[in-house]
Amino acid sequence: MNASNSIGIVSAQHAQFNTPFSCKSGAVLPSYELIYETYGTLNKDKSNAILVCHALSGHHHVAGYYADDPKNVGWWDTMIGPGKPIDTQKFFIIGLNNLGGCHGSTGPISINPDTGKPYGAGFPIVTVEDWVKSQAQLADKLGIDQFAAIIGGSLGGMQALQWSLAYPERVRHVLAIASAPRLTAQNIAFNDVARSAILTDPNFYGGDYYEHGVVPTRGLRLARMLGHITYLSNDAMADKFGRGLRSDKYSYSYDIEFEIESYLRYQGDKFAAYFDANTYLLMTKALDYFDPAREYNDDLNKAFAVARANFLVLSFTTDWRFAPERSRAIVKALLHNRLKVSYAEITSTHGHDSFLMQHTHYHNVMRAYFNNIASEFTA
Repeated sequence: MNASNSIGIVSAQHAQFNTPFSCKSGAVLPSYELIYETYGTLNKDKSNAILVCHALSGHHHVAGYYADDPKNVGWWDTMIGPGKPIDTQKFFIIGLNNLGGCHGSTGPISINPDTGKPYGAGFPIVTVEDWVKSQAQLADKLGIDQFAAIIGGSLGGMQALQWSLAYPERVRHVLAIASAPRLTAQNIAFNDVARSAILTDPNFYGGDYYEHGVVPTRGLRLARMLGHITYLSNDAMADKFGRGLRSDKYSYSYDIEFEIESYLRYQGDKFAAYFDANTYLLMTKALDYFDPAREYNDDLNKAFAVARANFLVLSFTTDWRFAPERSRAIVKALLHNRLKVSYAEITSTHGHDSFLMQHTHYHNVMRAYFNNIASEFTA
């Protein structure tokens, strides 16, 4: 991996916080660590910082690649880099692994200082609000008082929205992509089925499988397979796999016959090899709980009354899990509060995963918006 427009070799950084962290649930972490990466250069008045919030299975490695693992390219490398829509020649970009994650930040696999063992089932439920609070503490440590923009897709978009509510003076632009103000009942149902697959795996051991030297691979694999189905559109699946068979005829057995079966099992196995089951549970629960309108009797207009940022909201035509009407509900609430908001509904065949794809129209919209942000400050 040495493309000329790649950010190039990157490395992770650690931030240690030694003061107790109170979660929304009431649980308290005595201390915690966040792992993050940065790209580009922070300008003199620190006005060009961009925070990238990750989705369910994401992490801090957003762009570039590692010197000792050049094939490990950041999950949004198509979007971030020199000359790319989020241009590292103009912006200082931060990607981090959320609290509760399994890629270096304090999470269920971390050692609980009170027991000397992995937290496991003892790691507290964390919420979008908790993540944003911890991200703000990282910003404090980096000396960033206000972000030029905070951006995220899916669950990452929820975090970006929460920033505008929790810290309205600390973010100038919010970009919520393929996101929603809260999950639908159908989405919560998908998450519950996925969690049930993990919770009922015989190797789960109530979340303390680390002590038993096993991994609930079967449950995690099934959870990922289910999730992956919902991230794709019917058209994308049909175009890519159709009813294709691995051989020319039916075997009349339960072995893998259709190409789509092979693909899903591959994706499930691949995911189960690097992701932690407890983190998957935490992330899906955070999705379920996010609902800023809840404390305003389901009035989203009132929830966004405190926001001060400018917004770009993007949705994709074939995203049935976070459908465009969910984004339009956000836009409607923002307009009700006379906030500046731009909205684009991108025609795409890739379903919910569209926000990760290299798509000309989508990237052009992003580039234009970020060029406008860049015009607000001096590099």
